[in-house]
Amino acid sequence: MEAALGLMRRIPPKHSVTALSALVSLLPNHSSDLLSQVDQPLQVLCDSESGKEFILCEYNRDADSYRSPWSNKYHPPLGDALLPSDELRKLEVEANEVFAIYRDQYYEGGISSVYLWEDNNEGFVACFLIKKDGARTAHGRRGYLQEGLWEAIHVIEVGPEDETTRYCLTSTVMLSLTTDKESSGTFNLSGSIRRQVVVFVAHVPQV
Repeated sequence: MEAALGLMRRIPPKHSVTALSALVSLLPNHSSDLLSQVDQPLQVLCDSESGKEFILCEYNRDADSYRSPWSNKYHPPLGDALLPSDELRKLEVEANEVFAIYRDQYYEGGISSVYLWEDNNEGFVACFLIKKDGARTAHGRRGYLQEGLWEAIHVIEVGPEDETTRYCLTSTVMLSLTTDKESSGTFNLSGSIRRQVVVFVAHVPQV
């Protein structure tokens, strides 16, 4: 299992789906661990109700349907689907609006989605996703890249632990760049990185 995860860390992101499928076939007993620990390229779907695109991932998936952060509905429709509480849904809507502004100002376009849900430890989890296709035929504004893709997944877990609140941030970034411009030369660069940090904040007693 450790060797398989090490291999996936060295596979270019655009080939990760094929590589992961092969590893699952070779290691069927570890399929659930592989699927949960290996981040795959982000897919996009259009919400027919709002007309906006949203990002598909394991965090907004129920069976074979995916929940849109814009309409809070599953595509395709799914009965008895999991939905965030009213309080978290309100926070989710505000987070998507703020994150969309940040996306446009920092990444100059792209697609973003934010999902929130309750966990089993009296806390909640938030997932922030960004997908920016910087190719000159997509969201790229400068026209330098033949292919260019930036995909970021940030998962924040918040919950009580003893007399503190535990914050765990796990960030994954997948990048691929290809250019054939004479001014910059021809190159093909791709890779991914994952980092995690955990912070405990003590509760301040009320006077």
